[in-house]
Amino acid sequence: MIVPAYNEAASIGTTLAALAAQTDTDFTLVIVDNASTDDTAAVVRGFAAPFPIEVVTETERGAGTAADTGFRYAISNGATLLARTDADCLPRTDWVATARRYLTSGADLACGRSVPRRDERPSLAERHVFPAAVRLAALYGRYRKAHRTPEFRTPYVLVHGHNLALTADLYQRCGGTAREPLEAGSEDVTLLNRARRHTARIVRAEDLVVEASLRRLRAWGARRTLLWYWDRRWRPATLAEVHVR
Repeated sequence: MIVPAYNEAASIGTTLAALAAQTDTDFTLVIVDNASTDDTAAVVRGFAAPFPIEVVTETERGAGTAADTGFRYAISNGATLLARTDADCLPRTDWVATARRYLTSGADLACGRSVPRRDERPSLAERHVFPAAVRLAALYGRYRKAHRTPEFRTPYVLVHGHNLALTADLYQRCGGTAREPLEAGSEDVTLLNRARRHTARIVRAEDLVVEASLRRLRAWGARRTLLWYWDRRWRPATLAEVHVR
């Protein structure tokens, strides 16, 4: 289990609690402290969990870079099944069990569903309109010419970096997550497209559910957030704003 974290001391406790409440706790949690300047690592180390927790440091800032460091650390320590969420997310209680079921039933990559965090009291628009826009964008991605070339072995699907599971074998074969600055591109889409070149066993897993924070949407607004995800067609003026994640 991989969780990149940057300055999440105030919020990572709820993510840890959600993971501790899983029906399947037979996993090792790898927290990648991505050059935090707060007490993120101390909060993690002080959490009493029903599973082992490893804290790894990655000084090069970037969600993809941190995720790659965590995935490769887990693989080097014997992991064969991998999953990722983020430090501001709340996986549903059956998330680990569902991810394990997909990967042990033949899937190489399972791309889960993202819904707004209920504890952030999402508005009707945040619960329904924005997710519908994201799905519409994913439909565009499915038929986008660049995503339909012969090199791909399976159709494009909606993917969220904070909710996916894959085998270590596929991760190594496809090259893993892009080690690039957050503003450079969507590391989850890059990982998906790398994987699509190596396997047809990729599924959109609607029952693999994570509640994601609305803080980026609320900080940037719907239009800018959608443009950000659409090939970074809008970018914040400063790196501090970029790393609202």
